[in-house]
Amino acid sequence: MNSATTHYLECIGCLTRFTPAQNYSCPKCGDLLQIGYDYESLRDKVHAAVVKMGALSVWRYKDILPVSPRNAVTLGEGGTGLPRSRRMAEQLGLDEVYFKNEGQNPTASFKDRGMTVAVTRAIQTGAKTVLCASTGNTSASMAAYAARAGLKATVLVPRGKIAAGKLLQAIVHGARIEQVSGNFDQALEKARAMAATGKLYLANSLNPYRIEGQKTLAFEVWEQLGKVPDLVIVPVGNAGNISAIWKGFWELKKLKVTNSLPRMIGVQAAGAAPIARAYNRGERNVVPWSHPETKATAIRIGAPASWKKALTAVRNSNGAMLTVSDSEILRYQRLLANHEGIFAEPASAASAAGLAKAAKHRLLSSREVVVCVITGHGLKDPEGSRKLLA
Repeated sequence: MNSATTHYLECIGCLTRFTPAQNYSCPKCGDLLQIGYDYESLRDKVHAAVVKMGALSVWRYKDILPVSPRNAVTLGEGGTGLPRSRRMAEQLGLDEVYFKNEGQNPTASFKDRGMTVAVTRAIQTGAKTVLCASTGNTSASMAAYAARAGLKATVLVPRGKIAAGKLLQAIVHGARIEQVSGNFDQALEKARAMAATGKLYLANSLNPYRIEGQKTLAFEVWEQLGKVPDLVIVPVGNAGNISAIWKGFWELKKLKVTNSLPRMIGVQAAGAAPIARAYNRGERNVVPWSHPETKATAIRIGAPASWKKALTAVRNSNGAMLTVSDSEILRYQRLLANHEGIFAEPASAASAAGLAKAAKHRLLSSREVVVCVITGHGLKDPEGSRKLLA
């Protein structure tokens, strides 16, 4: 298939539909946009794609992606491992736990799934420069894919609040780095203003094309397990990833590939947990936190752009939104390394810490099939991992 799959943009709030354009929010109500398809017409193609032999990858699912696979900007993303837990699962009294290890992507984080689609879309719209605000992983990924595509890259980072390993990646891939006073939320606000001029292509997760790449994690998990898991646990910062994964499983059911959906559990660091607070108080809206603080720098976000999508995913799946302390995160970062052979950055270990908390509070049964998403490799954040050497 050489042309982009027919799709439309839809506001998640007022549900107004728009033809594809370089929009990031609804001009009517201001909510974020998501991408939809004529699922009935895609059903046979997607069924054929997921039953054929061949390696797993993001572009394996080209028939349910909104960009043309011709001249895709790819570094071989996707196809990450799903090892089954042995020691940690036994310790928690659980039968079947898996770790989706997204640190195996080209720039060592899950961001590559979305960036291959977002940067391919940027090329197809004629963009010359891509832009993002970042706590680290987005900047590293965007810079690499921009380099691959021959595009310029501009990265806004919060001054003094980005892991050195991630910043180094962005620099060596040729991105122009601009440090912003304040935290990630201020950097994203500035990036959105810069993109509003129409001269820069914004690659943050509020870009619905990036979400489409990230949803392929759900497709892979389904193929690797041969079924939909009962529970998927995801670290939550800006909340794009949990939203994307839920969309992927929802589409599998919409396409009648499967009849079931997983429960989604989001995990936030206790010092940066505006979505968890709103969820646990039963509130409809998320109130931003002005000064989020956590050692898990990748999820140190006080005003998550995709909060509404994340709450929808958790509530519609009968899931939960949990918080874990920095000490719990570091404990399970060590256990992942020592017991499972997985070196995860602190933010990634939040999913394992969340699993332990969910088991403790009996939010799952011992026989349920659980997938914990490990979002990035530990070498991305050596400072945050320094306590493992103590």
